[in-house]
Amino acid sequence: MKLLPLLLALAPSLTAQLPQPTRDHKLLARQVGVWDAQLEYLDFNTGKPARSKGTSVRKQPLGPFWLVDSFQASLMGMPFKGMGTTGYDPVKKKLVGTWIDSMTPSLLVVEGAWDEDGKVMTLSGTGVGQDGEPARTTLVTTVRSDDEHVFEMFSQMPDGEDVKLMTITYTRRARALDRVRGK
Repeated sequence: MKLLPLLLALAPSLTAQLPQPTRDHKLLARQVGVWDAQLEYLDFNTGKPARSKGTSVRKQPLGPFWLVDSFQASLMGMPFKGMGTTGYDPVKKKLVGTWIDSMTPSLLVVEGAWDEDGKVMTLSGTGVGQDGEPARTTLVTTVRSDDEHVFEMFSQMPDGEDVKLMTITYTRRARALDRVRGK
């Protein structure tokens, strides 16, 4: 019973020492919601540009530090599912993220930053290139508004050139409550 008063006495100081969300965390939090996705990508089976639709559900199930993205679409005529995490690491002073999906057996780990205005997030890391060898992957998200942003994925080719593989335009899906209020 003597431990309880000690814990209660320490509680305010422990709370004061907990990390608080940074500007970067708050910028990520703006992406929470359900998003419709319009994909434009290079179909590696045909070598031609292709289009499809998808859905991204973004949540912060662990609190304000991590954004978790669950993505579904059809790519090259096949079902595609992916999951990503993005957060800000105050030790590295960088955004950090991971990506896994149903078509890639390797984990993609990326780091990067927002631009000064908080409108463009650029993340880079080493993934698997089209030849199966390690290649730099760069992910650029441009925020057009709170309800629309554009994601572009670039991969380094064996000759060292960066090639855009995909563009996804995300539009926030209106919540049912928003539709009622808007009437």
